[in-house]
Amino acid sequence: MTESIDSEKVKSYLLDLQDRISAGLEVLDNKTDFIEESWQREAGGGGRTRVIAGGELFEKGGVNFSHVFGDRLPPSATAQRPELAGARYQAMGVSLVMHPNNPFVPTSHANVRFFIAEKPGMEPVWWFGGGFDLTPYYGFEEDCVHWHKTARDACASYGEGVYERFKKQCDEYFYLKHRDEHRGIGGLFFDDYNEHGFEHCFALMRSIGDAYLEAYVPIVDRRRSIPWTEQNKDFQCHRRGRYVEFNLVVDRGTLFGLQSGGRTESILMSMPPEVRWGYDWQPEPGTDEAEIASYLAPRNWLQDL
Repeated sequence: MTESIDSEKVKSYLLDLQDRISAGLEVLDNKTDFIEESWQREAGGGGRTRVIAGGELFEKGGVNFSHVFGDRLPPSATAQRPELAGARYQAMGVSLVMHPNNPFVPTSHANVRFFIAEKPGMEPVWWFGGGFDLTPYYGFEEDCVHWHKTARDACASYGEGVYERFKKQCDEYFYLKHRDEHRGIGGLFFDDYNEHGFEHCFALMRSIGDAYLEAYVPIVDRRRSIPWTEQNKDFQCHRRGRYVEFNLVVDRGTLFGLQSGGRTESILMSMPPEVRWGYDWQPEPGTDEAEIASYLAPRNWLQDL
């Protein structure tokens, strides 16, 4: 018997998740709130874009929901599944990126999403994806341990080795090949996930989506009051350049959004407001700025737990 696929239940969860995360991040900032813009897509579907800027804590950030339809999957979605070329589809998800003012507070990213593709003569094909990852500018080991412990706990009820598998996929995905450098300290990443049935996959996606605030808020609270200098800010802006490079060169979500005719302002919401590229710029050896390189190489953050 074919398992029932309840896309409306997924959509209801995603809208609620956007509300809960937005509210939680507003409480952190104190100074300003998200502004919301609802939009419709001519080819089908739409979304809610929520952006915060110029806050006490967050220099720029967004928590977006989208639900779009199309007659033909774009190339970015069929690269791994060529048999679905030309299929009709619907895609829904919540995606967020937060860029803090204080260079000692990490940038964070998370998303959870659901796809269904249909083609004549084939059963509908569905999958879930998502995860969360952290991009610190200055290294604090306790923050990395907390982030990964929360990630591991979110996966614990869904099978042996799920955290280890998704962590490895995150380390491999958030990697800038042209720099031979990882974007941050990782976390979780999964895509094309449809194992053990719809209800199992949906529950795993919910567990990961629900864990984001638990992972991020304690780190923000620990670091937000650290005094910072213009040198710290300059370093943050240089490191943000790597973030932009990844999003424009590598990120599948950016490519899917642009190739599917998505709303450009919502897709590029993830870009930081201030970025610098200095020619062959390198931090001074032995400084706190140089130390972050040792945090970016993938490692087992939980080996002592």
